[in-house]
Amino acid sequence: MRRALVDLLQRNAEHAETFQSKFDDVQDAQHPDVVTVCCSDSRVLQDHIWGNDEPGDIFTCGNIGNRVVQRTEGGDVVSGDVLYPVAHTGTETIVVVGHSGCGAVTATYDALTDGLSDAPGIEHCLDVLKPYLEPGVHELPSDLDRTGAINHLVEYNVDRQVEFLLDSDEIADDVDVVGVVYDFQDVYGGRRGEVHVVNVDGETSVETLREEYPDIASRVDRLWEY
Repeated sequence: MRRALVDLLQRNAEHAETFQSKFDDVQDAQHPDVVTVCCSDSRVLQDHIWGNDEPGDIFTCGNIGNRVVQRTEGGDVVSGDVLYPVAHTGTETIVVVGHSGCGAVTATYDALTDGLSDAPGIEHCLDVLKPYLEPGVHELPSDLDRTGAINHLVEYNVDRQVEFLLDSDEIADDVDVVGVVYDFQDVYGGRRGEVHVVNVDGETSVETLREEYPDIASRVDRLWEY
């Protein structure tokens, strides 16, 4: 038995001790206010980035590249992971969470620019991202280095995922769709671990967002207004 699993079980025992009473109100049903779609990168602590330790508050989805798109024989649709809480638990806010230095965006960028490939399961995920990121690769400012290009594409990917949700008939018009970037690499110049709002219901202008949402004006920022 690897020590990693033993450590996990020990930490779970501590978790269970702390959370004994926290499930009292949500044992039979859930009505989370928000569904978040995060990258499954180990550095993105999906509940902790919001300071959340209350069961039932946030419906959390995770995959490489924070994708909201699911590929089917009939075409691309909103992923069931994201759609479920909106359709069945009354959730009215969706937050797409990209992050600085995203590995899935990096791999997609490499596939589009250098033709690099990966294992079939990973290729499937990248193939879903490619058509949404490819236009952004061609629009990148010419003076960017590789790191800068990838972080610009992180924002671009968040924008495309938000756009897909807004364009889908499966997401009602009264559902708020927000795009953010979680930064732990000093890309935005704030504190490590801060979330930066880059898109609200399709609006990406920093100036406009700050004017429309003064309560969060200090959290609105972008690297790229294309």
